[in-house]
Amino acid sequence: MQLTGAEIVIECLKEQGVDTVFGYPGGAILNVYDELYKHADEIKHVLVSHEQGASHAADGYARSTGKVGVCLATSGPGATNLVTGIATALMDSVPMVAITCNVGVPLLGKDSFQEIDIRGITTPITKHNFIVKDVHQLADVLRRAFRIAKTGRPGPVLVDIPKDVTGALAEYTFTPAIEVEPVTDQITDDVIEDALQLICDAKHPYVFVGGGAIIANASEELRTFVKKLDAPVCDSLMGKGAFDGSDPLYTGMLGMHGTKASNLGVSECDLLVAIGTRFSDRVIGNASQFAKDAKILQFDVDPAEINKNIQTDVAVIGDVKEILKKINEKMPQLSHPLWLAHVAELKEKYPLFYSYEGLSGPWMIEEIYRQKKDDVIILAEVGQHQMWAAQYYKYAKPRTFLTSGGLGTMGFGLGASIGAQIGNPDKQVINIAGDGCFRMNMNELATAVRQQLPLIEIIVNNSVLGMVHQWQGLFYEKRYSHTILNDSVDYVKLAEAMGAEAVRVTTREEFTEAFAKALESKVPFVMDCVVNSDDNVWPMVAPGKAISDVVDETDM
Repeated sequence: MQLTGAEIVIECLKEQGVDTVFGYPGGAILNVYDELYKHADEIKHVLVSHEQGASHAADGYARSTGKVGVCLATSGPGATNLVTGIATALMDSVPMVAITCNVGVPLLGKDSFQEIDIRGITTPITKHNFIVKDVHQLADVLRRAFRIAKTGRPGPVLVDIPKDVTGALAEYTFTPAIEVEPVTDQITDDVIEDALQLICDAKHPYVFVGGGAIIANASEELRTFVKKLDAPVCDSLMGKGAFDGSDPLYTGMLGMHGTKASNLGVSECDLLVAIGTRFSDRVIGNASQFAKDAKILQFDVDPAEINKNIQTDVAVIGDVKEILKKINEKMPQLSHPLWLAHVAELKEKYPLFYSYEGLSGPWMIEEIYRQKKDDVIILAEVGQHQMWAAQYYKYAKPRTFLTSGGLGTMGFGLGASIGAQIGNPDKQVINIAGDGCFRMNMNELATAVRQQLPLIEIIVNNSVLGMVHQWQGLFYEKRYSHTILNDSVDYVKLAEAMGAEAVRVTTREEFTEAFAKALESKVPFVMDCVVNSDDNVWPMVAPGKAISDVVDETDM
């Protein structure tokens, strides 16, 4: 049947099972929005306050559900406002399709009103991108975009459509979405045997888990592998929840703000099994000193991550879930009681602790866990509060901790929490934000109110840009250059002006009472939590140091 380009866009979204999109209208994308109006009973459109909020919301929706997130924007500034969110999704391997509309084909390249080469701009920050100048190619391109976004290592794909293409006619035939198959072609018997040889020879193995295990839905296979290997487990920021954080074998996060037990244990191991992780600089510290006495066995779907930052002894390339299935089938039950006892001693000797009196970030995270540890999704912005959320909350399930790990995007959390809450209406969504991060995209609170979302926004208000302030205190002789937020913004009044419930807390008792009230709220609830500006994140590995040089407050 003959359909316009805009109608084809809607039909292709329906083919892919899309039920929610996040966006902001404008002139070039009007034809698509007109069709959305006609299909409001099939595709929910969430109007955000700013296009960056749309990209973060699509990201949060995707991370929390495992589905492809979709965001829409018009040409020019609408499209460029998506850029930070697209880059955030790329760095953390999030499946997203961003659909933008541009000026008409005859106006391209003529500096027309609100024209921008969004394909050129986003080439380095997308898995792939397209501009569709022929309506007859539109349906196939959109189908390819979704397939690319979720195949192998997921990532964002952008499709730019000139306005005249959205109005042109073409033949459309319904085509059901193709199920994406896991990547298995390089998981050979020989490489599995090589991996098993390393595993069986190890006396002091350690398992390091990253976000790839979550993306591959491999938590059950991971648990089986760990129990058969009989080894301790640590994780990256992105790997939180892949392995149960309350399990006795779990030793905490690895890296710059990892636990002493994990950092020292990995430094002593003779085999490090890295599962779905890319060995980022924040994890490995001084690369020449990282696990220097260990063999490295890496499981990852992306061959580009092999030997990029750390040299491996054996690498198995493919879907992590499928790799673990094959390993588990052939691996005997192993036992390492003395090694586990030693790591347990490290955990006992070097627990996470905080000495701050009164209300503090770590205490609040622990109180959140005490009151609400089930059916909850925690999001964190970027900075000290992000590290505390990673350190002190015990994530038991995958897709329950969402944060911008790779790009470190301040302002990510509120938009992403909107996407996560819409994608998971039966769960409590809580966004942990610093006051600096909240100010970045606090306008999305109006979006949350408009959608009547019962999400909780906790502002860890220390009146400074906490992590940068911490570095200035430790490495710049306390020259606090432009990191002190000594203005008079009243976050409670601001939140109430947008229609949310809000309260300011300054004590532990006030926090406990306010959080219990927030859990009962049916609308967005903002807690402005005033804490000490000099509270730091510990443990810490200084830049350029080995992770074994990890220090805490007592060492300082």
